[in-house]
Amino acid sequence: MGQNKQQQRQVVSKKRVADYGEVYTAKREVDAMLDLVKQETERIASTFLEPACGTGNFLAEILVRKLNIAQKRYRKSLFEYERNAVIAVSSIYGIDILEDNVIACRDRLMDIFVCFFQSLFKEDLRKTVRFILERNIIWGDAMTLMTVGPNPVPIIFSEWKPVGGKMIKRRDFAFHELVYYAGLKDKPLFSDLGEEAFIPEPVKEYPLTHYLRLADAELA
Repeated sequence: MGQNKQQQRQVVSKKRVADYGEVYTAKREVDAMLDLVKQETERIASTFLEPACGTGNFLAEILVRKLNIAQKRYRKSLFEYERNAVIAVSSIYGIDILEDNVIACRDRLMDIFVCFFQSLFKEDLRKTVRFILERNIIWGDAMTLMTVGPNPVPIIFSEWKPVGGKMIKRRDFAFHELVYYAGLKDKPLFSDLGEEAFIPEPVKEYPLTHYLRLADAELA
């Protein structure tokens, strides 16, 4: 996949470096770092979160690797290929404090997805992927765990869990609770001594929904 000039540059402007510490990671470094966890980058459902995603240098390469695996394994069945590609994109999350980066990252990941399907790409698939990217790539501040904009609110991420053949279970979680839970990952969910254990609770759950109808379920 080619990169545009902005994605190839490591610095957009001195002001953005001074104000936000924004420096893009070069592709060589991205590849080297992801190769350290290569098995996970090639596991379709493995979850990745980039808390300062920029225009998506890391997330784009992760998506390419996941979609390559989906294509190799499932290209003989359009349904399986399509479904696993949706699972791949739904496992990728990003946060960035700059709105233009968030928009560029979403568009970049969408373009990669479309390139893999080309003539097989359908409008309902586009709608689903675009909806997932809008939920997964957030305009926010990973330090404060809040969205950025006129009315900041706590960051909410959606979990997209495949169930059976065609269905997806969506659950929304407050990011601050997930961060707290991650700090307790060395502790068991259930205490042998009967002590209360921390289990993150979703702030909202949605009914099982066909993977091509996820955006419609939001409106129901």
